[in-house]
Amino acid sequence: MDSRFLIHNLHLESFDTFKNRDPNLARLKNMPYVFNSSLIQTFPVHIPGIYSLGGGRQIGKSTLLKQWMLHLMEQENVVPENIAFFSGELIDDHHALLRLLEIQLTKMPAGLCYIIIDEVTYIKNWDKAVKYAADAGMLVNIELFLTGSDLVLMQEARKTFPGRRGSADVVDFHLYPLSFRELLALKGNLQALENPIQYDLLMSEFNSYLQHGGYLTAINDIALYGKILVATFATYSDWIRGDMLKRGKQDVYLREIINAIIKRYSSQLNSTWNSLAKELSIDHHKTVADYVELLQSMDAVYIQSCLQEDTLLPAPKKAKKLMFTDPFIYHALNVWLNNTTIKNDPDIDSKLVETTVVTHFRRKYPTYYIGAEGEVDLAYIDKNQFWPIEVKWTQQLRTKDLKQVIKYKNSKIFAKSAGIEQVHGIQTIFLPYALGMFSA
Repeated sequence: MDSRFLIHNLHLESFDTFKNRDPNLARLKNMPYVFNSSLIQTFPVHIPGIYSLGGGRQIGKSTLLKQWMLHLMEQENVVPENIAFFSGELIDDHHALLRLLEIQLTKMPAGLCYIIIDEVTYIKNWDKAVKYAADAGMLVNIELFLTGSDLVLMQEARKTFPGRRGSADVVDFHLYPLSFRELLALKGNLQALENPIQYDLLMSEFNSYLQHGGYLTAINDIALYGKILVATFATYSDWIRGDMLKRGKQDVYLREIINAIIKRYSSQLNSTWNSLAKELSIDHHKTVADYVELLQSMDAVYIQSCLQEDTLLPAPKKAKKLMFTDPFIYHALNVWLNNTTIKNDPDIDSKLVETTVVTHFRRKYPTYYIGAEGEVDLAYIDKNQFWPIEVKWTQQLRTKDLKQVIKYKNSKIFAKSAGIEQVHGIQTIFLPYALGMFSA
């Protein structure tokens, strides 16, 4: 094996060497909380094919795949020589990738083999190499696992090799930040959701979630130091900036757009590309759209459309809501732009709560907001109908703020107050409990 990749293939020395000295796995040894994603149980085993794992930067994709390698050797009896891990950051283009695959395949034993290409989107025209390898019969007995942080690029590139993916029921996987339920499980606090409900514990954990979100490094920072380290914030914001610059975007435009999204957290999240462009030095609304859509493809931003109720599709002329996909992302980018710390701001907290609920549901369902006479924060599509949810992070539920949601018989209110069962005939649920019960 090329010496550049040996550090990620220490399993070839011994199982214990890999477990104790692998760069990703070794970092876990001194962490208070180590997360084992349930995705590992859903990854295909003994089924040749081309598979993908998408997810944002710093979310733990590389660590997850190293844990999967442990699982393959421990639980599935795969011999170490039948597994190889390559970092796409060290592979220049599709020619280099194809040569690497050709050489690696000559060195692997007979039988089903597992090859992981991490951050494959760093490799120029990587899909050409994969398509050629598949068409040439090189992948007949291979599970080729590809990861990438640019979700749109991977989706588009995968279209170039239909029919070459294999026979598994699921071939594409998405790693999200830890959900609130996963956080409770990680800390051994799922019992807080049982009867009787432990409201104080749920509220305490949810308030923490509004700071660290589902990012394990931030969760461990708070456990170790009582706060999120500036270096942790910087690591994430630097990745965002670096990836945008690699795609030819300008840092000054990126700053303006992210700052505009952050400012909307203290007022309304609604935006049109034109209205956003008018606030910025950027000349054209299409440029704004390009930047925001790229941030969405990097799983940093979510664009929530307004629901057209009769078609269950996005309303084309309505404003969109722009939000970060996790509270930690909001804080990391706010620290970078404004050289600040996490502050207790009720207006910001209320918006973070709303966007946290929305981005949880978008993991499982098509997700919109309703903008009619009044507004409803969330409407998700399931069983060919929409289900409205109003999010209220205030102590009082006022009728004038609920005028739209009470029009729908199947609606719910996620509320800050505990113990209120109904308002105007609408089911009301303690918000941390509702989110803790949600399983994507």
